[in-house]
Amino acid sequence: MAATSSQGGVQRLGQGVANWAERWVPSPFIFAILLTLIAYAAALAFTPDGPLANVINWYDGFWSLLEFAMQMVLVLVTGYAVADSRQVGGVLTRIASLPKNGAQAAAYVAAVAMVGGYFHWGVGLIVGAIFAIFVARAGLERGMTFHYPLLCAAGYTSQVIWHVGPSTSAGLLSATEGHVFEDVIGVVPLSESVFTLYAFGIAILVFLTVVPVMYLLAPEEENAVGMSEYAPELIDGDRKAAANGAGADETRGETGRLPADRLNDSRIISYVVGLGMMAYIVQHFATAGIGEALDLNVFNFLFVALGLFLYGTPAAYMGAIRDATESAAGIILQFPFYAGILGIIQNSGLSDIIAEGMLAIATPETFPVIAWLLGGFMNIFVPSGGGEWGIIGGIVGGTANELGVPAGQAIVAYGVGDMWTNMFQPFWAIPLLGITKVSARDILGYTLLLMIALAPVFALGLYFLPY
Repeated sequence: MAATSSQGGVQRLGQGVANWAERWVPSPFIFAILLTLIAYAAALAFTPDGPLANVINWYDGFWSLLEFAMQMVLVLVTGYAVADSRQVGGVLTRIASLPKNGAQAAAYVAAVAMVGGYFHWGVGLIVGAIFAIFVARAGLERGMTFHYPLLCAAGYTSQVIWHVGPSTSAGLLSATEGHVFEDVIGVVPLSESVFTLYAFGIAILVFLTVVPVMYLLAPEEENAVGMSEYAPELIDGDRKAAANGAGADETRGETGRLPADRLNDSRIISYVVGLGMMAYIVQHFATAGIGEALDLNVFNFLFVALGLFLYGTPAAYMGAIRDATESAAGIILQFPFYAGILGIIQNSGLSDIIAEGMLAIATPETFPVIAWLLGGFMNIFVPSGGGEWGIIGGIVGGTANELGVPAGQAIVAYGVGDMWTNMFQPFWAIPLLGITKVSARDILGYTLLLMIALAPVFALGLYFLPY
């Protein structure tokens, strides 16, 4: 079916921006280095700290987020393992053949990625990446070519909804007793932040915007560039034995296996440990309730337990985690650089200047919109919801208190800004890029257009939706 004139205009716009991104967008690591230089220059220009002092600020921040970085790696690798399991993969395979054309395919991948991302940003990111591959394969098997970079961009849309869902890092940190801003905002359970009509309304608006935009951006099939041009090795890729729950030494036969092999492939060990973990989780939630008891550590604990059940044996689960760690390589290398940017911005006082300048113009009515813009701006330099909240959370929370804005609403508004500029900041796309075999410049043209389309949606939603 031929595209309408309006849809054709959107397609041409999308292709034009994609071409621009391919020419100008550097690798995520270079992006991090450029942002480091910009933050350093800004600190020199606007704060009293001199050249050497800001180098020291950079070093002091470089190692400041190792604990949080490890939590983020665990969120990613445990989410990857769940998404890459035989059971979840089987579901994705069955539903990947539903789209009938490229526009449907892009919208479908976005919908699946956002549903996953709403519940768990790591699962959404990995499911989005894997589902983009499955949908592209299913199209090829039926003689159709779906535009592969757009499918991968659609898979990344999980990162524009996650911060109004239960895996929100700022919300989870603020719900944890003893968090750094407890004396400012107290302990804020998720029932007062993301489990509110305010956050649910934002999530619905995101979904109703992203899916049509992805649909409209899809080029006609004759202009589509398929998976064979980007990742031919993925076309006939088989799932790894680990994902099928197979033990490493099954070919030896039961009688020839060593005691150590039996332990490695013991389902009893996995299930006993998994049941013990689930017993704690059930008790924990029964005592405090999901909205009050969910934090980063509990989230990771839950997904480790799920992985043990899904893979069935310690060896199979370890194999899945080993596969997942390759996707975490960018986080491991780049997180210290972004922590260094955090050190420059925070230790020089630049963050206070930026935050106080923006929040000084806020009123109780406009505060959510100002907090959204602040979160979006800061996310470009510190693309970590929790790390960024660690810099400006005290200022945002304190201003919210002064204006009479609920702390939970402030957390949601900040989180919307953080996830909004993920569509421009390529840091969290690194795992998806590794899985799909595309580069950042292949997808960022499309996600940048999506960020622009979401701007009025977020502004109006944050201002008018009831809390």
